[in-house]
Amino acid sequence: KSHQELLIPPTPCRARTNVMFLKTHKTASSTVLNIMFRFAERYNLTVALPADQLFHLGYPRTFVAHFVEGFETIGQNYNIMCNHLRFNPLEVKKVMAANTFYFSILRNPIPLLESSYIYYKDYVPAFRSSKDVNEFLESPTKYYHPADYRKNIYARNIMWFDFGYDNNAEDDTNYTQAVLEEIEQNFHLILIADYFDESMILLKHTLCWDLDDVIYFKLNSRSQDTVQTLTPESEEQIKAWCSLDWKLYLHFNQSFWRRIEETIGLEVLEKEVDHLRTRQKELMETCLSEQEAVRKDHIRNKALLPFQSGAANILGYNLKQGLDNTTLRACQKMVIPELQYTSYLYAVQHPHKKRKDVGLPLLWTSLQEK
Repeated sequence: KSHQELLIPPTPCRARTNVMFLKTHKTASSTVLNIMFRFAERYNLTVALPADQLFHLGYPRTFVAHFVEGFETIGQNYNIMCNHLRFNPLEVKKVMAANTFYFSILRNPIPLLESSYIYYKDYVPAFRSSKDVNEFLESPTKYYHPADYRKNIYARNIMWFDFGYDNNAEDDTNYTQAVLEEIEQNFHLILIADYFDESMILLKHTLCWDLDDVIYFKLNSRSQDTVQTLTPESEEQIKAWCSLDWKLYLHFNQSFWRRIEETIGLEVLEKEVDHLRTRQKELMETCLSEQEAVRKDHIRNKALLPFQSGAANILGYNLKQGLDNTTLRACQKMVIPELQYTSYLYAVQHPHKKRKDVGLPLLWTSLQEK
């Protein structure tokens, strides 16, 4: 062979378009959902959306296929699935193609529990009856009653629950080992929210997506002043109280870094993370009137107001005035909150069904403006 022929670059990979994301709670998953929705629109893909007026796929009930709008007629022809659901592989397989890529995201259980406490304070009996997160953690069993287990899921091993397992199970080595192995069989990739940018780069490489497919503005975060400081005792207590989640996190945090070293390498990772952050900054300068998220009472366009919960002040964004139409559209999609985006995609995919009511003004009055 001539020297020339050996220099042909390797065949570029093809973007994966059948993707299932298990959206876990309080793990930066709303930001991932926005990435998935924008990707679906870019490639004109079909999203498995919640049926009727629901905004999640039957959660906290265990997922079944008919929770998806149009499943009876569309069958196994969905490309993207990413709204909240409690994982049930056999039922998800009925909805998603055989070659679907499955991934999810985990977060360190210590900041996770504090976040859940603030966000679900009014909803979870175990949180409601304690003064603050440290008091709850001093003796969780005083506040956490098995009878309320359905309402208390956010107070203990919530990630374990989202993956479809019993969040009150005994922490037995054989059992946890079996669960971790099962998750490894069901999912091709598990990301780590505590290393979100690194996760996006790994996702991009694994799915053969572009940098612009994983670019994001942080969504559904809360203002700093609602964060409660955990005592060192509380932090230790979380590891014991949420020991199933702790094991889950430690295991997949390890495999996450191993995966990076085996595929991209730390050097390329660092370069690409820089690249991502530079691009993100450019976009923020293009799109946003303030270079950061703002508190709920400072959001000018009520159509862009995120859902508010508990004692958290959920932040949102203000777009610049006077953007040209194409830029405005692109920027709106970066900042539109989860419920509004779900409602919008639902109206596009199911034009004859009654719209999902977000209880806020619509961002797009007619879908022709798309």
